[in-house]
Amino acid sequence: MPTPSMEDYIEQIYMLIESKGYARVSDIADALDVHPSSVTKMVQKLDKDEYLNYEKYRGLILTAQGKKIGKRLVYRHELLEQFLELIGVNPENIYEDVEGIEHHLSWNSIDRIGDLVQYLEKHPQVIEELKHLHKEPDEI
Repeated sequence: MPTPSMEDYIEQIYMLIESKGYARVSDIADALDVHPSSVTKMVQKLDKDEYLNYEKYRGLILTAQGKKIGKRLVYRHELLEQFLELIGVNPENIYEDVEGIEHHLSWNSIDRIGDLVQYLEKHPQVIEELKHLHKEPDEI
């Protein structure tokens, strides 16, 4: 399995390819707010580990394994955002919270959160009940 850092790169590369049709080192660096030299080093490692194919000055493509993992990582991120939104986390906190927790949950936990999201979507009354439990910090 890839490390959390590798996951961030694979996820970003997958999203860039899905939205633009390609992912350049400069695009990845901008998206992850890192230096292009850091991206090149990681891309070379991902190539060595067979998550992508990289040719200097020609670009990169995800392997079948890289695409599968990239798709799963994007799903994990979107699912966690959806879950935090459903349970009433302040929108301005959601992205940072997801970034903070996504690498620390097992895939079993992610699957159970997926089950819970599906349940909550089928039972909107539960979401309404949750809203009544929310207390502002000064109310506690």
